[in-house]
Amino acid sequence: MLIALAGVSGVGKSYYKNKIVEKLNFEKIKIITTRPMRIGEKADDEKIFVTDEQLDNMIKDEKIAYEFEYDLVKNRYAYTKQELFSNKNMVFELHYKTIYDMKRICPNMKAIYLLPQDIEIAKQKVRERMIEPSAEEKRIREVQMHYQKIMEDEELRNMFDYTLYNNYDKASEDKVIELVNKLILEEK
Repeated sequence: MLIALAGVSGVGKSYYKNKIVEKLNFEKIKIITTRPMRIGEKADDEKIFVTDEQLDNMIKDEKIAYEFEYDLVKNRYAYTKQELFSNKNMVFELHYKTIYDMKRICPNMKAIYLLPQDIEIAKQKVRERMIEPSAEEKRIREVQMHYQKIMEDEELRNMFDYTLYNNYDKASEDKVIELVNKLILEEK
């Protein structure tokens, strides 16, 4: 099973991804990125940092299932065929603008959109990250634009299989875990 979590920055995608791994024995899909590491960040079980040349070689070697550019900062991102098409239970974070392509590439993927009950909390979560002020400012603007887009664009909202509200509490966490557990049972 392939689970994708989407939502504005600061809504808790990473948190819920980790909870799904912890509680339901999923594995994380690693995102490959050409963006520079942030302060205190390192390559780990979630991100693989590469140069543009290294990513180009992976594409040439047909290891990449999907590549996209994050237009806010012009960095490239990609997912491998090996992980996207795995028979294991896998979970990853999905940028909302890629939903149309990802649904075409992975039609059996279950996409969950996490909507913040209060957009100001999501913005505050972004402010708490260790990113430089100009990048933070851009990210806050992107949070507002993304939120406005998802609220106004019914076609975009309908591309997601499920929408859950995040109130940043235990009840919200329980709903996410309950939904994914239900999806696992339905697949059997």
